[in-house]
Amino acid sequence: MTRRITDRKKGMITKEHFPNMSEYPPNIWQPNAYPLSWHLGTRTFQDVWQASLNDYWRPEDLPWDTLDVEGYNWEERECIAYWWTRFSVFDVLSLPVFAQALIEAYETHEEDSVRKCLFSVLNDKQNHEALCGLMIRKLLEHPDPLTYEPKTDLGLRLQKNARWLYFNGARHWDGQRHATPESNLVVLFSYFLMDGITASTAFRQMYENSPEPVFKEAFKKIGRDENRLMAICLAIMERDGLDLSQERKAVAARRIRSGSLFLSAMLFEPSPECWDLPEDFTANQYAGEKVARDASFGILSYDVRLQNWKTAMIHLKGILDRYEIPFPTIPEIGIAENDAAGTGMQYIVPTFSAGKPVPWASRAH
Repeated sequence: MTRRITDRKKGMITKEHFPNMSEYPPNIWQPNAYPLSWHLGTRTFQDVWQASLNDYWRPEDLPWDTLDVEGYNWEERECIAYWWTRFSVFDVLSLPVFAQALIEAYETHEEDSVRKCLFSVLNDKQNHEALCGLMIRKLLEHPDPLTYEPKTDLGLRLQKNARWLYFNGARHWDGQRHATPESNLVVLFSYFLMDGITASTAFRQMYENSPEPVFKEAFKKIGRDENRLMAICLAIMERDGLDLSQERKAVAARRIRSGSLFLSAMLFEPSPECWDLPEDFTANQYAGEKVARDASFGILSYDVRLQNWKTAMIHLKGILDRYEIPFPTIPEIGIAENDAAGTGMQYIVPTFSAGKPVPWASRAH
């Protein structure tokens, strides 16, 4: 390796070998992925990593031969495919978010098992994304839900919904990408606490409600993955939560609120504070859910989703109280704005960028 040095007298740039300057290389600037180290620490992270190896699965290995697509009419197929489209909005976004966290973990020289856990989450989320693609291709006989030509009126309305979901997801990602980087893993993972707590319950219930073997097995595996994500979040809280400064605790509360706003469209009802949707969005979605539910696809009812959301909040508050992190504002279930926590929308809005127009957003349909 050489260093470029300017010779001021001659106005020339010369090169000097670092080994000629000293016996050993200079200290590596930080943060940096180097030097590598493989120190072990928290036992929980090691256990979660091992569990991920034991639980490894491939979407291609699900019992696809049991799925008789022709046994569903086109409206049912389009409604079930729409649910998988909704799911893809969330897992596609989480892939680059966890990729950023993994890079952060290398640069800050996190313990080996933490890096492995983050890698396992990336693998889980990529599996979920691939599963969405397989389901949509099987049901619609087309590789994506936006260029597919709907066969029914309800399918056409749900495709419009899908376009708006993707548009809003793009806005959220744009905001996440430009948010101030946080080097503390508690802050990074606090965003996913609601995901882990609520999703693990929801997928277990969908597993119980779905007689179709391939759907049932998919929900079982996704739920197990979400349980491991929750275990990672809790382990990070346990390790680092008590050492958070007041400023970082406030940031964590805002991240949790931001996460709950985004996840609301998948696990409860889309919050208008985050999701900019047309007036007929909810009616279209409810109509699609009813058709899919009548076809024995285990979509949860509004009442069940509401109860799950409230129960998750109770669990979440217990976790946050343990580390004296302010509980965020959750007005959709009656928790008024908490100015002390700094989780009102005046603090959250910058997370959601106006975003740039995407090619299909203005395309006539």
